[in-house]
Amino acid sequence: MNIMENRNYLLAAVAAGAIIMGGGGILLGRSMAVQPVASPAAAPAETEEEGHVEGQILMDAARVKGAGIMTETVQAGGLGSEILAQAIVAATPDGEAILTARADGAITRIHRRLGDAVGAGEAVAVIESRDAAAIASERSSATARLVLARSAYAREKKLFDARITAKQDLEAAAAALAEAEAEARRSQSAAAAAKLSGDGRTLAVTSLISGRITKSDARLGAYVTAGTELFRVSDPRRIQVEASVPAVDTRRIQPGDTAMIELPGGETVSAVVRSATPSLDPESKTATIVLVPGSIAGLTPGQGLRARIKPRGGATSGPIALPDEAVQSVEGRDVVFVKTAKGFQAVPVVTGNRGGGRIEIVDGVKPGTVIATRGAFMLKAELGKGEAEH
Repeated sequence: MNIMENRNYLLAAVAAGAIIMGGGGILLGRSMAVQPVASPAAAPAETEEEGHVEGQILMDAARVKGAGIMTETVQAGGLGSEILAQAIVAATPDGEAILTARADGAITRIHRRLGDAVGAGEAVAVIESRDAAAIASERSSATARLVLARSAYAREKKLFDARITAKQDLEAAAAALAEAEAEARRSQSAAAAAKLSGDGRTLAVTSLISGRITKSDARLGAYVTAGTELFRVSDPRRIQVEASVPAVDTRRIQPGDTAMIELPGGETVSAVVRSATPSLDPESKTATIVLVPGSIAGLTPGQGLRARIKPRGGATSGPIALPDEAVQSVEGRDVVFVKTAKGFQAVPVVTGNRGGGRIEIVDGVKPGTVIATRGAFMLKAELGKGEAEH
């Protein structure tokens, strides 16, 4: 009986231990199933990784400007549709004035020097001349004769009205008055054209336009003859670009065609063809194409540069041409950097022929796309750093 009780007690104890161990296992399993809470520092990194776009470079406008990155709008037409020409910035016909001596004389005063600003009608120098005295004398004589002729006409008119003198006397007085008035106008015009001073001793050299003095050959005390060039004034706002184009290409260009002017720093300025000279230069055998720039920023008279003219009859589909520096090699692929709202996006392209610092793009971008040209290598470096971080 004792043996049976001990056996039953042992079995009950083993069963109770199993139940306790089972419950503990359940509790232990539940505690191991709870996941640890992610640290706050890990969340932004995970979000950035999810929002990253391959080939994207985030860059605002201020950073783009500070890095010196230039952009250009892609236009249709390959290398064959562009006419490359050497050009020079020149003043328009009304943008430059040559100031000459109006009469023989000695330069007694110089009011402006090389580089100074001058306004239209402003005196730049003064010449003391014997011709000034002659012009002043003629003006005085003409004025005196005019006063006398008016007096004589008034007297004859009064006598004629009183029926004392004949009509022919009045007509003669009227003719004399008309002649005196014409002579007075002529002498006044001569004095004004010569810029005669009030005392009648000196002549002023005045500027015809507003601008800056770009050339000065006047020397104080120097004796000059009439017609001698003393100063040259240019208005930097009135400029045009003159491109030298071979005769074979001149026939393709028409007024209204578009062009791009390449500045030394890598920037470009859009322009429009205004006209073409009807003959060739005897030395260079080229025609001059006059371009009107859309902006004068960065253009200085006398500056040499290159122009790319796009005739309207050229190709409007097929390859497009870009500057060599716009195409970069990334991981063995040719890419260009397209301007986006947030910065730039690297876009693979298929390239074609090269020449004259330009490269054809066969596929990858379309006309109207804005891409980075100057400074594209900096975007390549930024892209490399960004991809390494991700």
